[in-house]
Amino acid sequence: MTSARHGPTLSATVADVASRPPAEAGRGRLLGIDVMRGVALLAMAVYHGAWDASHLGLTGVDIVHEPGWRFFARAIATSFLLLVGFSLVLAHGQGIRWRPFLRRLASVAVAAAAITVATFIVFPRSYIFFGILHCIALSSLLALPFLRLPPVLTAVVGIAVVAAPSMVSAPLFDLPVLAFVGLGTETPVSNDYVPLFPWFGPELLGVAAGRLAVDRHLTGWLRARREPGRGVRLIAWMGRHSLAFYLVHQPVLFGLMFLAAQALGVTSQPAAATGVFAQCRASCEATGVSAASCTRYCTCADGAIREEGIDLADPSDEERARITAVINRCRATAKP
Repeated sequence: MTSARHGPTLSATVADVASRPPAEAGRGRLLGIDVMRGVALLAMAVYHGAWDASHLGLTGVDIVHEPGWRFFARAIATSFLLLVGFSLVLAHGQGIRWRPFLRRLASVAVAAAAITVATFIVFPRSYIFFGILHCIALSSLLALPFLRLPPVLTAVVGIAVVAAPSMVSAPLFDLPVLAFVGLGTETPVSNDYVPLFPWFGPELLGVAAGRLAVDRHLTGWLRARREPGRGVRLIAWMGRHSLAFYLVHQPVLFGLMFLAAQALGVTSQPAAATGVFAQCRASCEATGVSAASCTRYCTCADGAIREEGIDLADPSDEERARITAVINRCRATAKP
């Protein structure tokens, strides 16, 4: 979800930006889906606003590390991906409508690429190479074969995907080109890392739920029975424009928080001084690695970065080599 934040913090966090529910049998959109998507977006904005305040020193609460906030972030990310899967069935469950699907997919892919470029410029050491939008784009493609399968089978595969990182890992997936898979032995440094494993799982569970709802004609409750109030219409409107909201809200929130910090004379500490333990552990655990292993790995990395005075904002090859050395050294520490 995060500009991107960890783990789906985050990150993240975003609504069904891969496909929208169509006018089902010509009877209009499902208001309930739009409202749920809009509520998830508002929750994401709350989390990102809190993260920005913490990052800029406006609050002493460690948003990334505090258990309640971490649970909140994961719940938001899970709800987004469930909605992606559910909406994919509503839009294409009776046959893939390739033109609107590819048009929407292209929009998400372009937005994901733009986030990668922007974060590489601002955060070269922790840029977003596979965040929530990247995950939604690829997983939506991978979910297409499941749209017509029995929902029980799809749900079983979804659960297996969620569980896989805690049971399977291999150094092969530590290669940068394969880091998006999420089955490596180490967690990449990124402001929003949402790998396919385990996060493709919630989307498959959403597909299973959508398939079950459509097959058993259980979508009627999602329709408006009467003219909704202004507040509900506003939330639904946000849900219908989820990609635009996702791209715009974080720069606006961060800008407002930055101005507040400047007005109050609050300045955040440099990355080398604050350390990376909380951010590292949250990102590590979001991939399914055990808490004990993540604690060992991140304690080692945080200590080494502090002790050696590494500047995480320095994009030079020398600093990159120092960080790589720390990662390689701490990898062995993380093993049971």
